[in-house]
Amino acid sequence: MTVTFIGAGSWGTALSTIVAAKGHRINIFDIDTAHLQRMEDAMENTDYLPGVKLEGDYHFYTDNAEALKDADVVVFSLPAQVFRVALKAAIDLIPEKAVVMNIAKGIEQKTLKRMSEVAEEYFDMDRYVVLSGPSHAEEVGIGMPTTVSVSCRNIENAKVIQELFGCDYFRIYTNDDMIGMELGGSLKNVLAVGSGIIHGLGYGDNTRAAMMTRGIAEMTRLGVALGAKSETFAGLSGIGDLIVTCTSQHSRNFRCGDLIGQGKKPEEAMKEIGMVVEGMFTAEAAVELAHRCGVEMPISEAIYNVITGNIDVREAMIDLMGRPYKKEIVG
Repeated sequence: MTVTFIGAGSWGTALSTIVAAKGHRINIFDIDTAHLQRMEDAMENTDYLPGVKLEGDYHFYTDNAEALKDADVVVFSLPAQVFRVALKAAIDLIPEKAVVMNIAKGIEQKTLKRMSEVAEEYFDMDRYVVLSGPSHAEEVGIGMPTTVSVSCRNIENAKVIQELFGCDYFRIYTNDDMIGMELGGSLKNVLAVGSGIIHGLGYGDNTRAAMMTRGIAEMTRLGVALGAKSETFAGLSGIGDLIVTCTSQHSRNFRCGDLIGQGKKPEEAMKEIGMVVEGMFTAEAAVELAHRCGVEMPISEAIYNVITGNIDVREAMIDLMGRPYKKEIVG
């Protein structure tokens, strides 16, 4: 097969190594010509995934049409906020029978749409696949055992991705709840910023465990209100992705929050990370969706207020701990 990656970031690069090792052709397109040239010269993504060599049938393109020609599978490996622009630029060039997979985890800010809702404006959703789960690029790139889920309206196309990317260290399950998978993958980034803030403040494991546990309750409430299945949030794209993103230095969301907790301004923290921190953008969308649905999300709202400068981090913690007592499990 020919597998085309739109975007040359860390996660797409890591996934490309799996299919390249299985003998498939890899086309990589990016608008950053200097970055792409460095990748081709070094056969390594030295900017975003250093130390992982690109071995196999790799081809690098700055022309969308050439990269997409004869593609069997197209992977959009871009930040969520630029997915619409990238899809519009590529849509007329994608071969008619190609399966399209999106690996971005976020909610479009202005429209509050999930990535599949954006795609549905332009594309046949029977060919659209979402992949999500606890999966740091740094670990997948060096072959550490990892498990994720894929979802598609057409189960046969989900199975195409399952077979193509599955290997002895990358296990893929299918899941029929695309809404839940997308929301889990997006909202956990907000909570990961919060987990980092807690760490930066010097609080301990108790505090982070409490935030993660009550955070998954928030995610589930909003997900169900938007049509997702509650059990999805207990799976790989829910609690699984939440754990890995809230506890690891590989997580740019966690690291960004950590810097904020240590006293850096949000814009300074993002600049220091040097890559897109999805949680910083998704926070506003999460809060707006919660208000629209009448769903309580006090942790996510506190994180949003901290990163927008509306409240001091320690004051936010006091407010959360001082909320009225209530029953833990409802329903």
